[in-house]
Amino acid sequence: MKTKIFITGSSGFIGFHVSKRYLDKGFKVCGFDSMNNYYDVGLKKSRLKILKNYKNFSFIKGNLENQKILNKSIIRFKPSIIIHLAAQAGVRYSIKSPKVYLNSNIIGTYNLIEVAKKLKVKHLMIGSSSSVYGSNKKFPFQEIDKTDNQVSLYAATKKSTENLAHSYSSLWKLPITILRFFTVYGPWGRPDMAYFKFTKNIINGKKIDIYNKGKMYRDYTYVDDIVDGVFKLTNKAPKINNSKKYKNDSLSNVAPFRVLNIGNTKKILLLDFINTLEKKLKKKAIKKFMPMQKGDVFSTLSDTSLLKRITGYNPKTKYQDGIQKFLNWYLNYYG
Repeated sequence: MKTKIFITGSSGFIGFHVSKRYLDKGFKVCGFDSMNNYYDVGLKKSRLKILKNYKNFSFIKGNLENQKILNKSIIRFKPSIIIHLAAQAGVRYSIKSPKVYLNSNIIGTYNLIEVAKKLKVKHLMIGSSSSVYGSNKKFPFQEIDKTDNQVSLYAATKKSTENLAHSYSSLWKLPITILRFFTVYGPWGRPDMAYFKFTKNIINGKKIDIYNKGKMYRDYTYVDDIVDGVFKLTNKAPKINNSKKYKNDSLSNVAPFRVLNIGNTKKILLLDFINTLEKKLKKKAIKKFMPMQKGDVFSTLSDTSLLKRITGYNPKTKYQDGIQKFLNWYLNYYG
């Protein structure tokens, strides 16, 4: 019998793609999602409809903050692995609605770790973000870098959950992997993401807001590459590192805990990304150049050598190809 996987945020962008990969490989998956209206619920329902076509998929609608429902759902399913991808996303929205982030990202993650501890799961994977690196000036970002300078509340909540996870792993020897995702894009993406809004507005002849005059760099990572990284970690739970040669490469010597970057390892200028969208759509964008926005960072760039060492991870998708795949989906979905 295939391993049982419990996935939170299964109707979300990354959660949908991760769930689909496990289902395609024959795993039994239970999805958990609040189906909230932070963005178009119709898009979430469309993703969920695809997942429900699999006989090895079951679904529970609920909030992470509701500990009773969450506990009941997980204990009944009895997973050996939990992949926690549910979160309140969005850097800019966190400035307007901070309490939503505290409830969903911190309280929700605490509730999940608590039940994972009770069940003694073999591996708990928790989605985090490159935004925890904040205003760091050293590139590329490595897992051993200090992460004390978050510049958005969203990033601060993500860093808080990493610390919470480490303390539980240390106290209860719970195997936990933290996954720091770098600017994920692709089909079935989130409408609040910049590339999604750019596409919509270019097609409709509306202006696009370009922050810091387009002089920003992002490590754009195609969603299939993200999924590859997650999937390859399935049976590679961290262990306590008791080696005398222990170096702080994010494998803990006190807990079965690790932090891993999942990125494309290439930084792309925002203006180049927009120019590629224009070329693919054969339509010029109406550009409105704006100053840097609160909570934004100038650049992100991942070092994924640790993930590669553990799993052989190797991102394959060039951003030009990834953009084309996204556009193919977008034009088909929205007509």
